[in-house]
Amino acid sequence: MFRIISGKWKAKKIAAPKNFDVRPTTDFAKEALFSILENKYDMQSIAVLDLFAGIGSITFEFASRGCQDVTSVELNPKHTSFINSTASELDMSLQINVQRGDVFDWLKKFRNKKSFEIVFSDAPFEMEEKKYYELLSLVLNNKFVKPNGILIVEHQSRMKLEHPNLIDTRKYGNVSFSFFEANKDDNQEI
Repeated sequence: MFRIISGKWKAKKIAAPKNFDVRPTTDFAKEALFSILENKYDMQSIAVLDLFAGIGSITFEFASRGCQDVTSVELNPKHTSFINSTASELDMSLQINVQRGDVFDWLKKFRNKKSFEIVFSDAPFEMEEKKYYELLSLVLNNKFVKPNGILIVEHQSRMKLEHPNLIDTRKYGNVSFSFFEANKDDNQEI
């Protein structure tokens, strides 16, 4: 069960089937994250990429706040089906594009095709640290992040991600968000 914090569907509770193995971002952490993002971006005019979308907690938060272009990548077919059916119920189908597939394969397949103001990644907490660095490399080196954009990686607070593009890390209990800027050599508009 998770709740949409703000926007058109503010306070809407979304219950996932009991057998889903998911860990939606807590309301506290989500509220803090979106407070940061809404001070920097106009939600109605940005494109968002949600990696490891799970059951769509972050995807629906962006869509509820008026984001018209949210791409969600998730491997589990039950989860992608859940996101699609929930998006349909909430009249968000035109805003949300669900892509089923392994995030790493998807990033390799679609490199240099489209850029986003916000790329959000909430990989499984048990993912190896080296895979986080592979993810950073794939996203940042393949122009997924627009020059004015940001990559946000949600991870366990005990993990410290070191990278030249790291601009901030915010800790909320056992969850942290690390913020990475686009590569400097990507300053041309796409």
